[in-house]
Amino acid sequence: MARLEARHLANLQFSEVSRALRALSSAYVERRHTAIAAHRVLDGAGKRAAFALYYGPVHFLATSQVIAALREQTGGPDAWRALPVIDVGCGTGAVGAAAAVATGAHTVLGLDTHPWALDEARDTYAAFGLDGSVVRGSAAKLRRPRQPSFIVAGYVANELPEAERAVLGRTLVDAARHGSRVLVIEPLARAATPWWPEWVELFASLGARADEWKLTIAPPEIVRRLGEAAGLTPTATNLRTLYLPCGNR
Repeated sequence: MARLEARHLANLQFSEVSRALRALSSAYVERRHTAIAAHRVLDGAGKRAAFALYYGPVHFLATSQVIAALREQTGGPDAWRALPVIDVGCGTGAVGAAAAVATGAHTVLGLDTHPWALDEARDTYAAFGLDGSVVRGSAAKLRRPRQPSFIVAGYVANELPEAERAVLGRTLVDAARHGSRVLVIEPLARAATPWWPEWVELFASLGARADEWKLTIAPPEIVRRLGEAAGLTPTATNLRTLYLPCGNR
């Protein structure tokens, strides 16, 4: 967090980043259909800093809590053995890094369309001592890995056009059938995920577990200050998940 704060606040004032965070939140909630489709969510240094300093840490903490709870509830240590992590729609790499740290994995591959996000993800993986690499490409271009992996798709399916989301869903199911572990994380808000019941049904044949989470988190100080300044609630986050353990065929 110290590195993130130093880098992203080097040329921006706190007030500029908090205003950008309000705009970013509005883009995701109120203007998602136009802002996301036009690829304007991260258009500007302020929004990028806001995403890195606020949403990245929140996603990391939320993913860590979810995996800890799932590990406790779904089988012994072998069910959660370390596998290479594939971070689909990686953004700043927060979800993939959390998955690797939580399971003891050493390698992470991040996939995203945004060059800035790929640079951030590369830096995030390195900060956690992971052997990380990144590839530019759409989540819909994901291919089933040759070896069993832990595929995490965090907050990405809701941003895809319907046709691309359908392709990603089928790829994740195919990967699970061939021994990979899959975790899909999405916002709890139904407005962002009206397609969720279709994915629950798609994954049901493999015994997928669908959960809704209302989490309390303890964010770093800069995250708390930014969230409060932007009118958000930085100590709580709500999400939904689909989880497929290894070996479900």
